[in-house]
Amino acid sequence: MNSFLSRLGYGPEDRVVVLHADDIGMCQATLSAYTDLLEFGLISSAATMVTCSWFPQTAALCRAHPEADLGVHLTLTCEWDAYRWGPVSTRDPASGLLDAEGYLPRTSEAVWEHADEGAVRTEIVTQLDQALAAGVDVTHIDTHMGTLVHPRFAPGYVDLALSRRLPLLMMRLDPAKARNRDLVRMNPDAPQMSLKLAERLEAVGLPVFDNVAMLPLDRPDERVDQARRVLDSLPPGLSLFIIHPAQDTPELRAIAPDWPSRVADYKAFTSPELRDYVHNAGIHVLGYRALRDIR
Repeated sequence: MNSFLSRLGYGPEDRVVVLHADDIGMCQATLSAYTDLLEFGLISSAATMVTCSWFPQTAALCRAHPEADLGVHLTLTCEWDAYRWGPVSTRDPASGLLDAEGYLPRTSEAVWEHADEGAVRTEIVTQLDQALAAGVDVTHIDTHMGTLVHPRFAPGYVDLALSRRLPLLMMRLDPAKARNRDLVRMNPDAPQMSLKLAERLEAVGLPVFDNVAMLPLDRPDERVDQARRVLDSLPPGLSLFIIHPAQDTPELRAIAPDWPSRVADYKAFTSPELRDYVHNAGIHVLGYRALRDIR
């Protein structure tokens, strides 16, 4: 059983899930969606991208709504063609955090190959500090596109969580779970690294996820049914269920080829049908703030 859940009073058969909205502040459409999601009350946490244009307004929303459970989506990549952003700590090409156009690289692989470890540590600390300085009650840290879950950068990611006493997105990736995950295809050492880091986190009382699930960004149809199937498949333990909600706007359509799925996430998680289903599904919904504050 997940030892952290036992400290919260849960048993070995309990299914506990964080319903999490990613990429908040990436563009205006994500922020307006998050505003509605907060009011609707189904999601239990979210994470913001400090590198992006709509972060200041996201921080303002959080100052006005202290109940908002918001973490920092540590961002080292910028995957879009029509909309780009850069690092917040440096403009030095020697950092490896700038592509030929002067923005963050488009892929995790480019960061893994070219980024300087010290520059990455400085960048993620700066992103977190910028969120705190803007008045965000940061409940956790996680990693955009999984870029920090790599042997070169994961120690710095974990060190930041430990030094600030914050939960982070880290999964106990045992070999049986690892075979079908893209992370292992890109990094064969991921299961061993994950288990080692999980032991380090649990030794100091920080949570580790047993399972991470995400609605696909290439199948927008029947989104409520997709969410139901994910919820039904969650095993006992602590799970993270990630969505990428946004409202349907011209801006979003111009930025993101996968906009239909993002809009579908927003509609599904403001659906009374799905909210009722979650309330009756036999799962316990928690936010990251509860995981942070129990420590």
